[in-house]
Amino acid sequence: MEWQAAWLTLRLAFWTTFWLTLLGIPLAYWMATHRTRFMFLIEALVSLPLVLPPTVVGFYLLMALGPHSALGNAWLEYTGAPLPFTFSGILVGSIVFNLPFAVRPFIVGFRSVNRRLLEASWSLGVSRPLTFLRVTIPLAWPGILSGMVLAFAHTIGEFGVVLMLGGNIPGVTQTLSILIYDDVQALNYAAAQRTAVALLAFSFVVLCGIFSRQRAYLPI
Repeated sequence: MEWQAAWLTLRLAFWTTFWLTLLGIPLAYWMATHRTRFMFLIEALVSLPLVLPPTVVGFYLLMALGPHSALGNAWLEYTGAPLPFTFSGILVGSIVFNLPFAVRPFIVGFRSVNRRLLEASWSLGVSRPLTFLRVTIPLAWPGILSGMVLAFAHTIGEFGVVLMLGGNIPGVTQTLSILIYDDVQALNYAAAQRTAVALLAFSFVVLCGIFSRQRAYLPI
């Protein structure tokens, strides 16, 4: 049971980090390089999961992804299965909940890039897309890496959103944090202790690695 939950947790963390990197980099670059009158609203919306209780995020996602919603009904008609209480469902919830943990360090990384270097690349005839790939991404890499690591580590310890959106289904939605809760409910403190120690050690190592690089890339 522990290895099953561990494998599911790692899968969830990997795919959450993958999609947040793929979608978060363009969003973060746009937020870092554009100034609009209502940018503060966008920043507040992206950062909202930082201050909302996970159960609140999970509840609203459950309502938004349920079969009676437009999105949930479209998913049901396309796949033949509802989105909540599946791995795909908790993946969507994990992406939404971990968005600020990836995007905010990405933004700091992009804002740290010296614009003169970008202009020098453009003046040499390098296109903007190639400049982004060859100059911007490498220079912003510390921030990008910090965001990826934070998103991965935070997903490992998720509880509220996963429980609200996915329940506690072994092999489908039961992650390590939910397994700990399950063991405590069953008074199996020895098993809960083993899993909790492993998560504690993992989190400590991740934070030590991030702090040893550069604190400026942390989201708060």
